[in-house]
Amino acid sequence: MSPYVVVAAVVAVGLLLFVAAMGARALLAPKAPTRAKLTTYESGVDPVGQGWAQSQIRYFVYAFLYVIFAVDAVYLFPWALVARSRLAGASLVEIAVFVGVILIGLVHAGRRGLLRWF
Repeated sequence: MSPYVVVAAVVAVGLLLFVAAMGARALLAPKAPTRAKLTTYESGVDPVGQGWAQSQIRYFVYAFLYVIFAVDAVYLFPWALVARSRLAGASLVEIAVFVGVILIGLVHAGRRGLLRWF
């Protein structure tokens, strides 16, 4: 069997499952639209005024720092499994470089004052 046929079959089954789930939801979900249910809801606060508001850039910096360290953790778990194998020496050098780059970013953020809370 051609690999393309396998990929096409997996995509077709995925689409079929998606359509089946949406169809089941449309048939089984309760329908009781009210004015309160149709209003915009954002983080528990009723919308007031215009939809445009400026936010401070430091929130984006915190989000970027979180993403950096979340990605760091995602790469450290598989490395822990590889470290026990015969590739331990090479993987130790690779993870040292990786953690070094992360630490350089952390030191840079600290020197710019991005890690101060107040």
